[in-house]
Amino acid sequence: MTQQPSTSPVDDSVPKVGGEVAVGENLPFQRRWWMFERFIWGFFLVLIVCDLLGLFGQGWLAKARATVPDGALRVDYERIERASTPSTLTLHFGPTAIQNGRVQVYISDSIVKGLGAQRISPQPAISAIGDKGISYTFAATHSPAEVDIQLQPSGVGPHAFRIETPHEPPIAASIFVMP
Repeated sequence: MTQQPSTSPVDDSVPKVGGEVAVGENLPFQRRWWMFERFIWGFFLVLIVCDLLGLFGQGWLAKARATVPDGALRVDYERIERASTPSTLTLHFGPTAIQNGRVQVYISDSIVKGLGAQRISPQPAISAIGDKGISYTFAATHSPAEVDIQLQPSGVGPHAFRIETPHEPPIAASIFVMP
């Protein structure tokens, strides 16, 4: 005689609510996840605002100006730059810097080597290599006179530089180059 297998109803262990499968939830985990999401959104918001203000270069916070006390020399530059991105360092000469129709300025070699000086406009009448830098002499008929130095830094990190005119204190500053 063959024994019939016993049949019993299948027990459904998945709880149902309103005839649908109820998916379990872990409310403490969900709250931690929501907190994490708010943190990430806040972080990205701060990052976007910093970028718009120029904290990562080419913006309001990146622009800087240094001046000697009597105003003979003023330097406008970007304190934060990007590697391989062109920028301009501008030298403004006041009336006391112009002597006998000429302006002399000493620029440290870190501007040429580290910050990648590409071009100087206007071209200097005389240039001489000196002690850890270059001296330039420009013809200047009126004040204010202005010289633009086109930069394109290749190295990442801080680059200190020094600029000075004769009989004036030097301007020492630093540019941070980001990747």
